[in-house]
Amino acid sequence: MNRIFFRFFLLVMLSITVATFIIYFAISRLFGDPLEEIARKQAAGQIFLLEQYVDKAAEDEWLGRLNKVREVSKARLELISLDAARAALPGKRRQALERGEIVLDVAAKSFFRRVDLKGEKYVGSADDVIHAHDLPIDISLALEMEALRYVIVALALLIPIALWSRSHWQGLQALSRVADEFGAGKLSARASMKPSASIYPLAERINHMAGRIEGLLDSQKSLLHSVSHELRTPIARLEFALELLRSAAANPALEQRIAAMENDLAELNALVGELLGMARLDSEAALHTSSFALAPFLQECVAALGPLPDGLETGFPAGLGSLAGDPRLLARALGNVLRNAQKYAERRIALSAARRDGAVEIVVEDDGPGIPADERARIFEPFYRLDRSRDRATGGFGLGLSIAHKAVALHGGTIRVDSSALGGAKFIITLPRATWGGPGKP
Repeated sequence: MNRIFFRFFLLVMLSITVATFIIYFAISRLFGDPLEEIARKQAAGQIFLLEQYVDKAAEDEWLGRLNKVREVSKARLELISLDAARAALPGKRRQALERGEIVLDVAAKSFFRRVDLKGEKYVGSADDVIHAHDLPIDISLALEMEALRYVIVALALLIPIALWSRSHWQGLQALSRVADEFGAGKLSARASMKPSASIYPLAERINHMAGRIEGLLDSQKSLLHSVSHELRTPIARLEFALELLRSAAANPALEQRIAAMENDLAELNALVGELLGMARLDSEAALHTSSFALAPFLQECVAALGPLPDGLETGFPAGLGSLAGDPRLLARALGNVLRNAQKYAERRIALSAARRDGAVEIVVEDDGPGIPADERARIFEPFYRLDRSRDRATGGFGLGLSIAHKAVALHGGTIRVDSSALGGAKFIITLPRATWGGPGKP
């Protein structure tokens, strides 16, 4: 946000600077250089003596009067050749000299003027030029005045722009805070602004959008909760009825059918549990953060899998340090990833952890069939399953990895999938430095 207004300030200053030069060159082009006019006024005494005293002399007295002016004037008056004067002046000034005008050189504090256009002052005067040096010209004060004038103009423009921008900046900062809170899960966050605020219409639209989103999400969560809880009741009744039917049945074929129906009920019950877990994860207002040692936490996640496969490999280096996060959510995320690897692995599963580039990386690998590159981004979407996982042999509802993704994201981390050196999939959970306590902390 500050960058926007800093760029705006630089743009305004650049515009004022460009406008200053444009104004100066426009005035110089149309009305003459104002600095040259100031210098001409400062050299007016020497110009007056030349035009009203020396030039008014008779033909045989012109040089005598010029010498008298040299004696009393602090400026040095010299006679130089017309060719030398032409060489010292640029094109337009040279043309003014040819016409017999006084040509000022403000930087050198001097002026040039031809003695005579027709050679009437003395022999050869048409080829001579008066060059006056050390004139009392000082444009520094004029430059300071001009600079002060433009500074006052700039301030007169910048102060109202700054006041106007300040109200915009405060409003945008408020909207930015609301956006951050809303993005962090605080769906009740709203922008509170006076109707007189310049961005009040934008704030109203953002509040309306936030209200609509909050209403839709609340409706979705309410529907999910209601459907999930309503499904619990018929599931319980069906389980009870099946138990009664099993106790009364003596036919092996019927018992086999009952067992299949119980498996279907167990699958449906697991689905309801996953849906409720997803709903609770979406409605997490804040993490229940605590500090816990990372290595024992990983060992507990492995132990929670139940009977472990012979090919499970773990690698936890010393000095992993501690994590500051919600152990319940992180355990569920890692457990879902481990169960996914357990489901598709042929013989080997590898769990490792390390600190890299200021973050903790937890890696789960397997030697299963792997995940195609074009489907790796979609496996974290709810209910998305690869084609080979739609059959009853592998089971699953496509919610485990989605729940893991949400749990890790709540901690400010990321989870991604890559190819494993074992031949299957490689899941990498990265938790930022803010969530871990560093080595040596309990």
